[in-house]
Amino acid sequence: MSYRALRTRRARVAFAHDVVMAGLSLPLSLLLRLGGDAWTYGGSPPLQSTVLFTLVAAAVFWSMRLYGGVWRYASLNDLAMIARAVTVAILVFSLLTFLLTRLDAVPRSTLVINWFVLMILLGGPRVVYRMFKDRRIARSIERNGGSRIPVLLIGAGDEAEQFIRVVDHNARAAYRVVGLIDEKGGRIGRSIHGVHVLGDVRSLPLVVERLTRAGKRPQRLILATERIDGAVVRSLVEMSEALGAGVSRLPKLTDLQAGPFAADIRPVAVEDLLRRPQTMLDRARMAALVEGRRILITGAGGTIGRELARQAAALGPAGLCLLDNSEHHLYEIDLEIGERYPDLRRRSILADVRDAGRIQGIVARERPALLFHAAALKHVPIAETHAEEAILTNAIGTRIVADACRAGGVDVMLLISTDKAVNPTGVMGTTKRIAESYCQALDLSGAGPDRTRFVTVRFGNVLGSTGSVVPLFQRQLAAGGPLTVTHPDMTRYFMTTREAVELALEACALGVRDRENAGKIYVLDMGEPVRIVDLARQMILLAGLEPDTDVKIEYTGPRAGEKLAEELLHESERPAPTEYRSILLAAPRTADHAFLARTLEELATTARRGDGERSAALLQRLVPEYRPGGEVRGEAAAR
Repeated sequence: MSYRALRTRRARVAFAHDVVMAGLSLPLSLLLRLGGDAWTYGGSPPLQSTVLFTLVAAAVFWSMRLYGGVWRYASLNDLAMIARAVTVAILVFSLLTFLLTRLDAVPRSTLVINWFVLMILLGGPRVVYRMFKDRRIARSIERNGGSRIPVLLIGAGDEAEQFIRVVDHNARAAYRVVGLIDEKGGRIGRSIHGVHVLGDVRSLPLVVERLTRAGKRPQRLILATERIDGAVVRSLVEMSEALGAGVSRLPKLTDLQAGPFAADIRPVAVEDLLRRPQTMLDRARMAALVEGRRILITGAGGTIGRELARQAAALGPAGLCLLDNSEHHLYEIDLEIGERYPDLRRRSILADVRDAGRIQGIVARERPALLFHAAALKHVPIAETHAEEAILTNAIGTRIVADACRAGGVDVMLLISTDKAVNPTGVMGTTKRIAESYCQALDLSGAGPDRTRFVTVRFGNVLGSTGSVVPLFQRQLAAGGPLTVTHPDMTRYFMTTREAVELALEACALGVRDRENAGKIYVLDMGEPVRIVDLARQMILLAGLEPDTDVKIEYTGPRAGEKLAEELLHESERPAPTEYRSILLAAPRTADHAFLARTLEELATTARRGDGERSAALLQRLVPEYRPGGEVRGEAAAR
């Protein structure tokens, strides 16, 4: 049997060292047990027992492969392996000695003593060698300490411990950890590898002041924890501006799939500013919703539609039908799904949800069990300028898709809605509220267990979506500014695309199960609203620039149809909790299906005719709370 680890010279030296230590251990143990009588125990020197134990130990060390590790990195795992090898060697030796001499060759207590002696002889040199190497590195770090970047870690958990360990044992590391901040405050006064926990987030300015007086002012704050709220991240970014220290974050431990932990840091992403505690998703229920069923997604080329396609494809559907009216966007998502899931049966269809005959034919032919309706015009100013197009797509298009679902025997239709449907001041929000109302009416008017369920999910802005402020700011930053903000008091709810779609699928699964909640709307908990000007300032800071100095912020005034503050719930909608903390259940005002159908038919006619005045009147009839002209509502009005 070959042992590849012993092919290296250092491994052979280590093996020889351990064999010699094994040979010395038994005489030393006898000496500790018997004193001067050790050499004459049983009437003869213990040479035979020593040789036997040495051979047994050599065979055990060889077979248990103790020499794949590096002494420089000796750890508790290596000591555990040594303990197992020593235990096995002594057990084998005891058995052989019992068979040969009935254990008369050595006192039986010597075997216990020998275990401790051999552990010291094998583990001690390894520990001493590591301490010697660590000391050499420490001296090198002290010589080069001035060139290292002093950093303050936010977080005092596993990620911080690994980072400290790596930089402490790497003479070429770029960073020097000067302290720790415990975001919860429970570990203040303690230390990790000699680095002290100096305070909590609220005391950060005082901690930096103390470090500055000690000549250790940190040049960078590093987020060393995954469990940190977006509000805390935003406050850290704001404090970093005053402290003159940049903000970065460590990679997640879950991202380190192979290889040793690297002392790499990465920029704080905009998504980190919105991070909030997450409810554990019921993956099994989501999989049961999708697995083995045919799925059709409208607006599959848009931001939400694409993420719906990605997540649905990952859950094992029987087939996936991608529908969009944009050739380019349809091509992109079809190509992506094909590359990721080559064995998934899929079909891409170029079609418009406003074409009733085409949509009815597609649903009848494809016979999807689930239809995710994400197709919509979502850009508020454009919808305001082209009101007829928004009406025909968002309101009439949703009616066409919903009617096709009912006629085609679709099990569930999921409508993706928006917070702009609450107390709307623009056409986009109003048409989405009409879409909600129509799906509510259908859901309430159906009968029997086999009827189509219409589940509506409402949430706010999605980071990176078409028309979102974040891509706009990124383009303006790349151009050197200025960043344009409509109003200093404007706030919005934000959520990452993945998070929004995951919760939407969870809510859909919840709605399918809870049929007693027919006609109600699932509302995603978006956390606290974010001021747009604060987001602009934080994005400038994350780019390593100074707001109002390197990059200006300009106010342009609210655009047509915009509100200063969006609302997730109407004042008459009393939200009820669900079994998931991040999903609420609202019961908005409902309307009669026959009334909606008649009025929508008239609305479609006036919109196609281009009669803006009559269309506006019909919108107000359908949505009485609609206040055209961009009137400010909600908390912002009080300011």
